Amino acid sequence: MVRALGLCSGGLDSILSALVLAGQGIDVAWVNFETPFFSSDRAGLAARMTGIPLTVENITGIYIEMLKDPNCGYGANMNPCLDCHALMLEIAGSMMTSKGFDFLFTGEVLGQRPMSQTKPSLRYVEKRSGFAGHILRPLSAKLLPATIPEERGLVDRERLLDISGRSRKRQIELAAAFGITDYPAPAGGCLLTDPGFSRRVKDLLEQLGEPQGRDFELLKYGRHFRLNDKHKAVVGRTREDNRQISGFIDPRKDIELCMADMPGPIVLIPSGAPAETVHEAASLCAAYSKAQDGSPVRVSVKGPGGSQIVTVSCGSREKYLPFLI
Repeated sequence: MVRALGLCSGGLDSILSALVLAGQGIDVAWVNFETPFFSSDRAGLAARMTGIPLTVENITGIYIEMLKDPNCGYGANMNPCLDCHALMLEIAGSMMTSKGFDFLFTGEVLGQRPMSQTKPSLRYVEKRSGFAGHILRPLSAKLLPATIPEERGLVDRERLLDISGRSRKRQIELAAAFGITDYPAPAGGCLLTDPGFSRRVKDLLEQLGEPQGRDFELLKYGRHFRLNDKHKAVVGRTREDNRQISGFIDPRKDIELCMADMPGPIVLIPSGAPAETVHEAASLCAAYSKAQDGSPVRVSVKGPGGSQIVTVSCGSREKYLPFLI
């Protein structure tokens, strides 16, 4: 039996590309690559809905290395779309070889995204992945050169499609024909396309030489203030934010601040800071509490050196806005 391994984001195009091939009697399976910037949640839903087996691989380490200096640079924000796709297909290609799949496939549609789904972009991704000729795009295959699996007769090219452009009409019609009614709205699902999140990523890469997965996960929560070139503070916005931020605190190296006598945010200084910076962060903590501007307040400080209570003058939120990332 012919076997094909596809990249699955969980979106409609991923689902349709797999079903088109399955309709030819091809044994299809999916892989989803997880990082702090995109999760496997939607892919998991698609797998449960269709019954197509899914493997989830966390590629955070190798992805961060690529993100620092992508060969093709970034898109409108910090999204390295071409090199991201190439990296995923490179890893999927290794899985294809080791697990006995005959070819790879994706749900990409020619012209759907003006930068990453043009013919030159698709060619770049193929060549960069190291598996040129082995990557089939079933939804647009008739508009692209024949792939090796088509030339070998593993896939009937005539039963593939010629969808192009940004309209979703044909995909919606095809979904109805397959009986697919529950699918997510079209969206990238990648945090690196978000301008606010991208600013935080850019700041992190500029200020921290070797960021880890935790550093990027933390970017999803709270307000982030760049206190100086070496230190920043993460300030919780809500009770849920406080809970999430607390979960990332490493008491062996981080400093945690909170109000001693009233409700307020959790404030995290990753990897600690000198006393002067901690004092500034305590004032920032007070600024986002119920304390009145200029009033003396007590702030609890916990870190590798132990716990203490410091008294600071409550700063104004306006004072810290220029430091907001």
